[in-house]
Amino acid sequence: MKKLINDVKDVVPQALAGLVATSNGLRLIEGTTIVVRADLDAVKAAGKVALISGGGSGHEPAHAGYVGAGMLTAAVAGDVFASPSTDAVLTAIRAVAGPGGVLLIVKNYTGDRLNFGLAAQIARGEGIEAEVLIVDDDAALGSAEKTAGRRGIAGTVLVHKIVGAAAEAGLSLAEIKARGEAAVKATGSMGVALSPCTVPAAGTPNFELGADEIEMGLGIHGESGLARITLRPSAHLAEDMIDTIAADRRFSAGDRVALLVNNLGSTPPMEVSIVAGDALNACSRLGLEVSRVWAGTFLTAIDMAGVSLSLMALDDERLAALDAPASAPAWMLPGLRTGMTIPAPAAAVEAVADGAGEPAVLAALIAGCEALIKAEPELTRMDQVVGDGDIGRSLAGGAEALIAEKATLAGLSGAAFWRHVGAVVRRSTGGTSGPLYAILAFGAANELDTAEGDAGTVLAAAFASGVRALCDLGGAEPGDRTMVDALAPALGAMAAGGSPSKRLRAAAKAAESGAEATKQMKPRRGRSSYVGDRVLGHPDPGAVAVALWLNAAAG
Repeated sequence: MKKLINDVKDVVPQALAGLVATSNGLRLIEGTTIVVRADLDAVKAAGKVALISGGGSGHEPAHAGYVGAGMLTAAVAGDVFASPSTDAVLTAIRAVAGPGGVLLIVKNYTGDRLNFGLAAQIARGEGIEAEVLIVDDDAALGSAEKTAGRRGIAGTVLVHKIVGAAAEAGLSLAEIKARGEAAVKATGSMGVALSPCTVPAAGTPNFELGADEIEMGLGIHGESGLARITLRPSAHLAEDMIDTIAADRRFSAGDRVALLVNNLGSTPPMEVSIVAGDALNACSRLGLEVSRVWAGTFLTAIDMAGVSLSLMALDDERLAALDAPASAPAWMLPGLRTGMTIPAPAAAVEAVADGAGEPAVLAALIAGCEALIKAEPELTRMDQVVGDGDIGRSLAGGAEALIAEKATLAGLSGAAFWRHVGAVVRRSTGGTSGPLYAILAFGAANELDTAEGDAGTVLAAAFASGVRALCDLGGAEPGDRTMVDALAPALGAMAAGGSPSKRLRAAAKAAESGAEATKQMKPRRGRSSYVGDRVLGHPDPGAVAVALWLNAAAG
């Protein structure tokens, strides 16, 4: 076991101490694992309902991360995956209780229900008004009649926000609990694990998965889920989870929902974002209107790789509660907040009046794109030798995006056509290739605004303008071992005269010779410049790519 800890017995108190030391507005009750709002005295004096959540540790940033104005008043932490004791919960109740009473938000696990429930009973006997709200959002096991019941998982975070807004607004304990119960009924969650997690005290994973196995519908402690299956693409998994949640909560087309995409511990942010996009697509397929969305780390299972998805049905009241201000350190503003829209990428295009594009230009562009897609493996291999190996996918991604825009491009011509090409390329092509090819397209478009002459002359002028813009902004010159070493000879050949097709063929042949010549050039630009003489004997992949699409465009 490799963990950044000191002593196993100190994991929880030291983690809480570090959280409080690095967060605004939190403090620890001395000698406990209870985190409270630093302005607790003022909160109690205001007579508002206090909110307490908690449970076993190992779910960070839950639960202490949600202590703050607009959310929890306190959080009680047990040992890793172990419920806090009744006495610990009772200490928290006594510390935060004011005239408004206390609501305990409890995930549906036996230990938590017993300890929080008993503490509430004792508190009532002491004259403290205390109520318990059980969260059981796990949709994986259906009614869970043959188990201890539906589990409480990441949807609990959204419930915290709903009741937190109600408490901040000064509602009564009964009203807050009622809103919380309605929120629980409106929320469903499901998770998928790619790996087990390791409890510090155990030192070994709490279950085993094969190299290509995943666990669908598991709980937040690694307990068994719905099924153990073979790993599938993210889109398929997201669709399965969204379908299960929607069926469980009887969501239907037209329903407004909030979506929470939660990292279970060690999933890279890149993969969380991929799942988020896939989950949104799955919601769209069902006709669900996702009004708010979060993607990040909200409630974990220590170091488990995997994600969970949560959906909460929204009405105006719940939507306002989710949007209400909150200052808890782990809370973040959602996407698609009030007044926000997803902006369309700026394209700076003008439609041609008659709607007729230039078929020959579009055909040449598509042919070049298809050539780059086909050449992706070879360009990748070449770039692995002399660079970082990304050029094949980068150029193929841009080419795929342009082909997807074929219908739009068919209605454009001249400068508008190439400005749209540049806009698509710059947002869809990775690495340095995106801006370089966008510069090439925009430079050509700027020339076409004023170019005069026959088609061949205009083509040569536009190409020259694009290459000049690329060299000016990119800084590369012939001999630097870059794409310019194919573009520059192509430019010279294209200026020699003739029809557009003749100029293209001459440019393609010259670009091939230029790319071949890069085998003997020492790199002075780009990632290859760090490799040095090791690139000698290998062509520059950027230059080869130029020759490829020019050849394809020339037919």
